[in-house]
Amino acid sequence: MPERHHNVAQPTPAHTSLHDQDPDAWWRTAAVYQVYIRSFADGDGDGIGDIAGLRARLPYLAELGVDALWINPWYPSPQADAGYDVADYRGIEPTYGTLAEAEALIDEAHAANLRVILDIVPNHTSSAHRWFQTALAGDQAARARYIFRPGRGERGEFPPNDWHSQFGGPAWTRVSDSYGTPGEWYLHLFAPDQPDLNWENGEVRDEFEDVLRFWFDRGVDGFRIDVAHGLSKTPGLPDAGLRDRGALDTAAHPAWDHDDVHEIYRSWRKIADSYAPPRIFVAESWVPTSERLARYLRPDELHLAFQFDFLQAPFRADHLRAIADEAMNAVADVSAPSTWVLSNHDVVRHVTRYARTQPDHLVDRVWEQQRWATETPDLELGVRRARAALMMVLALPGSAYLYQGEELGLPEVEHIPSDRRQDPVFEQSGRALPGRDGCRVPLPWVGSAPSYGFSAADAAAEPWLPQPGDWGPLTVAAQDQDPASTLGLYRECLRLRRQVLLSKPFAWVDSPKETLAFRRGDVECWLNSGAEVVRLPAGNVLLRSTPEGEDGVLPPNSAAWVMTVVP
Repeated sequence: MPERHHNVAQPTPAHTSLHDQDPDAWWRTAAVYQVYIRSFADGDGDGIGDIAGLRARLPYLAELGVDALWINPWYPSPQADAGYDVADYRGIEPTYGTLAEAEALIDEAHAANLRVILDIVPNHTSSAHRWFQTALAGDQAARARYIFRPGRGERGEFPPNDWHSQFGGPAWTRVSDSYGTPGEWYLHLFAPDQPDLNWENGEVRDEFEDVLRFWFDRGVDGFRIDVAHGLSKTPGLPDAGLRDRGALDTAAHPAWDHDDVHEIYRSWRKIADSYAPPRIFVAESWVPTSERLARYLRPDELHLAFQFDFLQAPFRADHLRAIADEAMNAVADVSAPSTWVLSNHDVVRHVTRYARTQPDHLVDRVWEQQRWATETPDLELGVRRARAALMMVLALPGSAYLYQGEELGLPEVEHIPSDRRQDPVFEQSGRALPGRDGCRVPLPWVGSAPSYGFSAADAAAEPWLPQPGDWGPLTVAAQDQDPASTLGLYRECLRLRRQVLLSKPFAWVDSPKETLAFRRGDVECWLNSGAEVVRLPAGNVLLRSTPEGEDGVLPPNSAAWVMTVVP
């Protein structure tokens, strides 16, 4: 098919309060919905979500009130890591559909006033990628695109350094030559099926710049960059030494957050800015401090970077306020907005995180999952706290990314049979860690039993991950007409956010212990993480996270938006 011209027509923003004076800055305050495509909606009955299912559900997302979609990788892949092992960056995984269907989805999303952000995976390819297959065959030019090194020891029998995979086990695998003789080792900071690329190689840089243009030419509005902090490694690949290797490790490491990575993103930014309107980038960067994160957001680099500390924070007002304050101060130095997120496809869903005793420290996924055997979650409490946290996040300045299913109050599915688990973390940890499947279970749309409308009623295949039998009250259909439901709360929060919050200045407000409060113009957001009711400021309560409570007070584990100056 012919290439589309760079100046692809873009949708007029549906919500004209979003940066009326600079519509190209929509991303600074956008609410973005993360579509984990395998688990969103199954259009062909094979038990796996696909583009057809997503196209059919676009009206649902438009009604929810989000501004854009971020779609997890939909490229051809062996699915060793749910699509983050990419075999072809310019195609569509056949299980999900075709390139023509993808282009139709982009057009239909724009017609519904929804922008489209794709996932790009530049740190590594699939081991099935043609480049890596050529490298395994001994082609030295192909090997130069990856990180191959001789081993240590007399016969090269030990890995080149002590780095560990983020999924467990060593970060190196040894290959053999055509005669079966053991030879060099290749680096894979994740699964062995995901060999790391060598970003010092000019062919690698040229290839990804072309991939960006390929999708931008098809109308894509931006990219979320997977492992954005990992592309440049410390020269010489020195040993890491002893350090905490938690699942969400942000400690300094020679594989992560090397300063040379910023040169790559300066070149990417020039490409994005060459389009009309400009395209955007959001970084997944696990780095030690908010100050390090802000380096990715300098004016000539990336537009946004996820602020991940809420993913690790307990539901405690003092922690939440400290995180928000530090994050906003850090990005203000580079004139960038904060990018808030409470859940995503890599962490325990926040309903379940909040459903157990809240510690007085940040946590990671491994620590969280170790509590599963010792404390039964109180999911009713978890939902209550999750609703309050949402109101805080949507009232803060900046953009917000919402993970599919959180608008339904979905919990983590903690008890998936071992023979149904698919996350490589499960096997690479020797089955010691359950992995991330529990937050990736397919969405419930309608009905009282699996597949809850995820697939057609007459579909022969079961959903690719098993759904709990008690999700009937959490379906979209069960909540659709109930304004007090979690779905109803999300819709109303997003509506009010556009109407009364987005363009307003921010200031903290003094509040009692175990609460936080801040002002956006005439509206104050209050959150109570304590065990006692607190008095709200005088004014009209626009919205509460929980319906109960006397006028003028805020119950425990809840939040409210109050218009303190009555028009």
